[in-house]
Amino acid sequence: MEKTKKIPQASFLEFLKRSPEIVKNPLPFHHDNFEKKGDTFSLNLRFGNRIIFSRDAAFLKYALQINQRNYTKSAVQTVEVAKYIGKGLLTSEGALWKRQRKLIQPSFHKKYLAQLVKIMKKTIQEELLKIPIGKAIDIEPYFGSLAFQVVAKSLFSGAVDGKTIERLQKTVEASQKMLVRELRQPYLGWWFKYGGLLNKHFAMVQEARELVRNIVVSRKKEGMGKGDLLDLLLESRYEDGTPMEQEQMIDEIMILFTAGHETTSNALTFTCQLLAKNPEYQDTVYEEACAIRDGDELSEIMGLKVTTQVLEEAMRLYPPAYFIDRMNIEEDSFNGFQLPKKTTLLFSAIEIHRHTTHWVRPMEFMPERFDGAPNQHADYYFPFGAGPRRCIGNNFAMLEMQLVISNLMKHRSIQPNKGPIEILPLITLRPKNAYITFKRR
Repeated sequence: MEKTKKIPQASFLEFLKRSPEIVKNPLPFHHDNFEKKGDTFSLNLRFGNRIIFSRDAAFLKYALQINQRNYTKSAVQTVEVAKYIGKGLLTSEGALWKRQRKLIQPSFHKKYLAQLVKIMKKTIQEELLKIPIGKAIDIEPYFGSLAFQVVAKSLFSGAVDGKTIERLQKTVEASQKMLVRELRQPYLGWWFKYGGLLNKHFAMVQEARELVRNIVVSRKKEGMGKGDLLDLLLESRYEDGTPMEQEQMIDEIMILFTAGHETTSNALTFTCQLLAKNPEYQDTVYEEACAIRDGDELSEIMGLKVTTQVLEEAMRLYPPAYFIDRMNIEEDSFNGFQLPKKTTLLFSAIEIHRHTTHWVRPMEFMPERFDGAPNQHADYYFPFGAGPRRCIGNNFAMLEMQLVISNLMKHRSIQPNKGPIEILPLITLRPKNAYITFKRR
């Protein structure tokens, strides 16, 4: 019989003392506790609100894969995020999630992504031309716009104007910021509600949904044939032969906008900062990029060896989804730790990705560590999650990022600013003050 172990507990008083710092960036507080308490510790926030934090990769794999049926996403995603972007793959659970996953997953298969390569290439090339040459710029807003344009045009092809895309992007980004304020400053909930901020953002969300609804209705009238993701979604059928309901489709599209642009933008920004500080890899990626021709197939683009390794290493050091949350449905135990039902678990992907147990010189940028078998680090590397809820858009995101980085390195080199890489942990791990300078090759 497994011996019961007590989970080390972090100091609530220390949490209160450091709360101003935690509101801005909770990662140093978590790291300090991991170093003092071990790979798993708990924090009692009073009123029955207890959270277990872990950087134990085996524990995360247990929750995401081995015993995933007993673990659900927390209310942060299923309730708080859902109120802004709806009930879709990212925010749903149970029967609804299974039904939607089975319906939508084929649309993101590599054979369908091949249809989108032309749209993605054209959009990326247009957006990269907007990046200034020869002066220090914060690259994150440019990649934010690029990633949103790629998602929008892959979804809607040429059937949506720039003004609509801009409005959708503004709404998605504003909703994300409002959600972070709600989560980090719950004591201001009364002000957000009665001061009108929540109603203002909900109104923006409804406007965005109406824009999407009009696009969907127009496409149904016009008929298919655009070869984009909207065609695939409209053509998809459940097992009983029925199509996706219109409001459900709007939910899924809003989630694709939210999940499909910010994480990609973040990863691209961190990748360029790391390449700027490690110029020897720029030359290798450049050589690969020069070997790619305009007519090359999807498999050849996604087979860019060094480019892929650079992106994987960037997401190891700066995983966009830096925390993965779960809650156990029934009582459970792991490694001697007893978990009463409905225990909130927060797994730190960024700590796992930098753990000395798994990685040699973990704080160094070493893309070559990903040379070899594709899944060699699968037990402790989770850039897209793991298990049945692994990100459905991982192939789409990797293809987009490979096209962006190879295109950039083919025509430009990058110079860094002198400061360190800064982070802004919000819903995703965002870059801060990401100033770099592009030069023509």
